[in-house]
Amino acid sequence: MDLPAHHILALRRATKAFVAALCICTMAACSSEVEQSATAIKVEIVETTDGYQLMRGGEPYQIKGAGLEFGDIQSFAAHGGNSIRTWTTANEVETAQEVLDKAHAHGVTVALCLPMGSEHWGFDYDDPEAVAAQLEGFRDEILKYRDHPALLAWIIGNELNYDYTNPKVYDAVNEVSRMIHELDPNHPTTTTVAGLGADVLNDIVERAPDLDFVSFQVYGQLFILPEFLEETGYEGPFFVTEWGAIGWWEVAKTAWGAPIEATSTEKANTYLKGYREQLEPLEGQLIGSYVFLWGQKQERTPTWFGLFTEAGEKTEAVDVMHYIWNGAWPDNRSPQVQSMMLDGKRATDNVTLTTGQTYAAVVAVIDHENDELAYRWELKPESDATQVGGAFEESITNLAGLVEASAGTAQITAPLPGEYRLLVYAYDDHGHAAHANIPFLVVP
Repeated sequence: MDLPAHHILALRRATKAFVAALCICTMAACSSEVEQSATAIKVEIVETTDGYQLMRGGEPYQIKGAGLEFGDIQSFAAHGGNSIRTWTTANEVETAQEVLDKAHAHGVTVALCLPMGSEHWGFDYDDPEAVAAQLEGFRDEILKYRDHPALLAWIIGNELNYDYTNPKVYDAVNEVSRMIHELDPNHPTTTTVAGLGADVLNDIVERAPDLDFVSFQVYGQLFILPEFLEETGYEGPFFVTEWGAIGWWEVAKTAWGAPIEATSTEKANTYLKGYREQLEPLEGQLIGSYVFLWGQKQERTPTWFGLFTEAGEKTEAVDVMHYIWNGAWPDNRSPQVQSMMLDGKRATDNVTLTTGQTYAAVVAVIDHENDELAYRWELKPESDATQVGGAFEESITNLAGLVEASAGTAQITAPLPGEYRLLVYAYDDHGHAAHANIPFLVVP
């Protein structure tokens, strides 16, 4: 899974002479590059009688993490979060320097990702000039950020195994890791993998031994992670750099192929269960995890992976992470969805409507503090996106004039034949929201 608007670094292709010159730097020049400023905070992994422990500044460091490349770090820290992971050093919103500075101002560390080219996005690891140019391009990034006090670790590429066929990518990862360790002895290195695969894990172990640890990105597969580790015999330390809602590719679908999305409350329950039953018991080998996504993104729907709505309201998943990180629930909690129905049917009932006919929809929502709730209903065409790997998807425009709503009930006039989705949001007056949706098919 990649961040919204998956970013690919513009690779600088050096001339052969320039690359050759870089490769024969003198011993004196190389040693000067590894001089460290007093601002760098050393991070290391130590092996103890209880397993592995991440250390920062000589003290045990427990990650309370989320994926957040650019966004409200202040709010994240206020909820108890202390570490974020990024997907690039070159996004179009904020520079990595700005992200690091903001994080440091709020006591937050950053696992900083070098956006390594992937085969999925067209990079050819059989092209030695391109590989060399990419490596040297990363040298500048490493030197630029290695001494920042917010830096926690280097992530070398995101999901480089996605659709890969050329294992040489991990030879290149190893070279980047070696360069990082030469230039920056204060921060460990990792690479992230999409899902759980014994083949890619073997490729990494064999071809990239310089890495300090591996990072897994799992959604529904989080619930088989312990079995995977046991079956593969992997005993090294690791991060889980993405986890959260069950992926749209992993859930049940309607008869016409539309993925059935969990309500915000069902997702919150999955977050809590995933952390308590899967991640916590792995501590000692698991040295850190980052929930996805501290923000919002469109991926098949506008609500699938974000812990926030498009307008920035917090969902119940934020409450869960607050509870996990602090041991107590927030003072005011998000509304909870009990059920949603359209034409007397649930999303799993393959709701089919007839063009021009009117149908009733109803959602049942409760609030812990009995806050007054406001509702918003939306009708959208079903997503026709074919992107995979978390690539950017355009938002889907609402259809106007087909929904007449009154609080938690609505009358829906079925549009022209096709596939659609009815969404509903319930808002309290404290910046929280609950949401649910039902995909439906319209026939003549």
